[in-house]
Amino acid sequence: MLDQLKQMAIQKLQEKMGANSLNSEATSGAAEEGASSLIDSLMEKVSSGDLSAVTSLFSNDGNATEDSGIVQNLKGKLTEILQEKGMSASEAEAEAGNVAPGLVDSLKDKFLSNEAGDSAFSLESLSGLVGGDAGDLLSKAKGLF
Repeated sequence: MLDQLKQMAIQKLQEKMGANSLNSEATSGAAEEGASSLIDSLMEKVSSGDLSAVTSLFSNDGNATEDSGIVQNLKGKLTEILQEKGMSASEAEAEAGNVAPGLVDSLKDKFLSNEAGDSAFSLESLSGLVGGDAGDLLSKAKGLF
C-alpha cells in the first residue's frame, strides 16, 4: 500500500506543480522527494503511536487539512525541496502552500472511498506496516471514523 500511496502522491504533486518555474526534471525530482517526505512523516506518526494525527488527517472529523501538523510539515519540506531545485524562497513557499493541502485531500479521498479499487487505502494497512502494538492502538482509534 505504501508504494501505491507514494506513486499517487508523486503523480498528484507532478500535476499540481506542472506549471511552475522549474524544468520538468526538477519538478519530477521535487515531487518524488515530497512524496517520500509525506510517507516518512505518516509512518513516523504511526510507528510512534500517534495514530490520532493520521486518523484525523484521513477522516472527515471537521478539522481543516491545512491545520494538520503533518500538512504543515509537508509544506515546510516541499518549500525546502523546491528551493534546493532552484526556486526562489517566496515562490517555493507559495507553491508548497498551494499543493500540500490538495495532495493530502486527494489521499484522504482514497482512504474514505468505498470503491473496490481503493480498498488498499486503509488505516489498518498502515498500522500493519509498522508491526508492534500499532494494530491494537488502531483498533482503539477506529472510533474516530
